[in-house]
Amino acid sequence: MPLVHPEPGLVISYHYLWRSEAEDGLSEGRKARPCAVILVVKRDPSGQPPSVTVAPITHTPPPSGIGVEIPPAVKRHLGLDDQPSWVIMREFNVFTWPGFDLAPIRSHVGVNQPPRFHYGHLPPALFRRLIETFVELRRRTPPDITPRDT
Repeated sequence: MPLVHPEPGLVISYHYLWRSEAEDGLSEGRKARPCAVILVVKRDPSGQPPSVTVAPITHTPPPSGIGVEIPPAVKRHLGLDDQPSWVIMREFNVFTWPGFDLAPIRSHVGVNQPPRFHYGHLPPALFRRLIETFVELRRRTPPDITPRDT
C-alpha cells in the first residue's frame, strides 16, 4: 500500500515527541502512537512536500477541557484498542511529510503486506469537535508546538 497523502482528520502512527520530552533534551518520541492530522499546509506547486501538524492520542485522561475523547465506535472503526483514549488539543508536532517519524502499524505488518502507516479517518463530526476545541483553547493561550524537522 503506497503512503497516503496527509489530510486533516487522518490518523497516523507516529513517534510523537511530547513537549516535556523535548524540554528534557530528547529529539525523538519514545514510542509510536496514533496521532490525528489537524492541519496540512501545502507548499508551493513545485512539488515541495506539505507541512503537517499532528495532535497525540493517548490513554491518559487529560486535564479538563484540553482533550476530546474518542468514542468507542470510532476506535473500533480505526482498529485501535478498546481502552478509552483522548486527542490532546493543547500540544502539537509539526513536520514535513512524510518525515522520519512515521511508524508502521504493527498489526498490519505481514510477510506479503507492505507496511501501513495510517489507521483511517476520523468522522467529520468528531474532527469538527477537535477544531472547535482547538479554537477555544487558542483564545485563552497559544498552543505548545514542537517542530520535528530539526
